[in-house]
Amino acid sequence: MAGHFEATPRGGAAVALDEVEIAILRSLAVQLLELIGPGDEPADGEDPLAALFAEGPSEPPTDPALARLFPEAYGDEDSELRAASAEFRRFTENDLRTRKRDDALTVVRTLDALPSGEKNAVLTLSADECRHWLGALNDLRLTIGTRLEVSDEDEGGEGSLYRLPDSDPRKPMVMAYLWLGALQETLVETLMP
Repeated sequence: MAGHFEATPRGGAAVALDEVEIAILRSLAVQLLELIGPGDEPADGEDPLAALFAEGPSEPPTDPALARLFPEAYGDEDSELRAASAEFRRFTENDLRTRKRDDALTVVRTLDALPSGEKNAVLTLSADECRHWLGALNDLRLTIGTRLEVSDEDEGGEGSLYRLPDSDPRKPMVMAYLWLGALQETLVETLMP
């Protein structure tokens, strides 16, 4: 089980993690939460249903990683498609941000629930938590890949990014990117019928 997820009864999954892996996963999830930003909680006395009808931004984010997490719906080739993308974003981005926050929060909370002080722990996830973890792992890989400028050529393992010398400052992030991909792949495999 070390380093990869295995299926558990009732559609869940489990993975053995050491204290360094737990710290890395938690740190990355917290950084993702900071990147996504805080949610819009209703103020005291404010109608909580009003948040359901709140309109979101109509412009894409300027940060490349956020633009990758919240992409244009219809591209931006012409003004008609840009207008349709802006309209789509206005009504969907807030919900998408909430889901991405929930996914990352689930990672933090499940890691925080592990017994502290142990060098190794087995993280056991319910089926619902697995879905949140899949979303968070995907978002983390998209964010790191964007920061590293991973291209389609790199995805196949042929790119120079994967042959970086140990002295390259990007090497730890490349290793995290690859490790998150392996975790994601084994989690997907456990959820397959």
